[in-house]
Amino acid sequence: MLRLEAAEITQDTFKLRADLSIERSRKYAVIGPSGAGKSTLLAALCGFIPLSKGRLLWQDNNITSFAPGNRPMTMLFQDNNLFPHLSVQQNVGLGLRPDLRLSSGEKDLVQNALSRVGLGDFAQRKPGVLSGGQQSRAALARVLVQARPLVLLDEPFAALGPALRNEMLDLVAELITETKASLIMVTHAPEDVRRIADDVIFVANGVAEEPRPAAALMDNPPQELRDYLG
Repeated sequence: MLRLEAAEITQDTFKLRADLSIERSRKYAVIGPSGAGKSTLLAALCGFIPLSKGRLLWQDNNITSFAPGNRPMTMLFQDNNLFPHLSVQQNVGLGLRPDLRLSSGEKDLVQNALSRVGLGDFAQRKPGVLSGGQQSRAALARVLVQARPLVLLDEPFAALGPALRNEMLDLVAELITETKASLIMVTHAPEDVRRIADDVIFVANGVAEEPRPAAALMDNPPQELRDYLG
């Protein structure tokens, strides 16, 4: 279990408070108004932004001061963060070794991950010749090879059309279920919440609330969430 305990994240005049737990093998959607701090919350979990107060605990161990690479999570950004001069295989391999000196076993892991996301025949291509959906799949393969117990997604499919976004959400859900990881995904789309999430973390007015069951919350949202959904 991952827990933010009496946490506060401060950036200039912006403050976000959070006291919440993330359970194993659950899929969480993070929703709320623009500028409320959804991406900030994910960045703090990953260690890109330090906590100004409180603690981050993983399996009851304090990891508040851990560097991003030493935390039990991996993050997929909206721009996919693929390097254009590297092949798809190399981009995925970065998830295992930054120097790309992969063992034969690690190369097999990369190829298996590419096959799992439907890119088995695209290993030697550069990201620039891939479609937007294929680039998202390559970035997802890099997350897959890292085999971390927590996967964080910051609106990685926002630029895709509805049909392709749904296809990627279904693939993510399938992979998360297979690996028994926990998913924390920022989204602005209520339909994404209903499609993939078990629970919702609502972020507004400087607070990231404790997760609540997604279906019940979306069917009968409190006034603050109703105002956001429109």
